[in-house]
Amino acid sequence: MEAETLRERLQENGELMVNVSDFDAQIELHLHDTEIEEDTVTLELVDGTLEFDTDEVIGAWKHYHSLEDYSLD
Repeated sequence: MEAETLRERLQENGELMVNVSDFDAQIELHLHDTEIEEDTVTLELVDGTLEFDTDEVIGAWKHYHSLEDYSLD
């Protein structure tokens, strides 16, 4: 996925869920702990740093928290 697309979506929503081809689990990105460069995404975790290539991101979507977010209120 293009780095600019990821940055725009993260900036717009404040957080973003992504699927990365190298990982079985989805990854949650936040503005305060994520840096997106042209070729890499760096995520600062409590116990270390996770880094992966932007090309490895195969899906991204807004992370919902409430019924209102799903338009179900």
